[in-house]
Amino acid sequence: MEAQLVELARAAGTAVVTVMATDAWERTRDGVVALWRRVSPSRADGVEGELEATRDDLLAARESGDDLTEQELREEWAGRLRRLLREQPEVAVDLRRILDELDPEDRAVPAGTVRMRAEASGHGRVYQAGRDQHITER
Repeated sequence: MEAQLVELARAAGTAVVTVMATDAWERTRDGVVALWRRVSPSRADGVEGELEATRDDLLAARESGDDLTEQELREEWAGRLRRLLREQPEVAVDLRRILDELDPEDRAVPAGTVRMRAEASGHGRVYQAGRDQHITER
């Protein structure tokens, strides 16, 4: 599976779970369910129920300060979205659109997460680092 799709699934899983406790939740849920309804209609209602159950788990975890459960929920949805993208790679455009519609405040990135994006064309080079970087070119 293409690395960009895996990263998209991880980012989407994190974003979907993160916005479950915000005002953007209903809009995001509806977008994710619509995505499933389009590519796998028989599973859409189940996905909607699973999203709601995950939200309940998330809110309970946040109330009790259970960061591990919150991380597990993010990973669980990243995995589901990765499998969806593996089966239907063309939905990546729609998934990116859902993520782009979220407000920056609604997509608060969890502490310790570094998200970088770069594009190069032709003979261009991109150097990115989350911390120290040493480049030696000859």
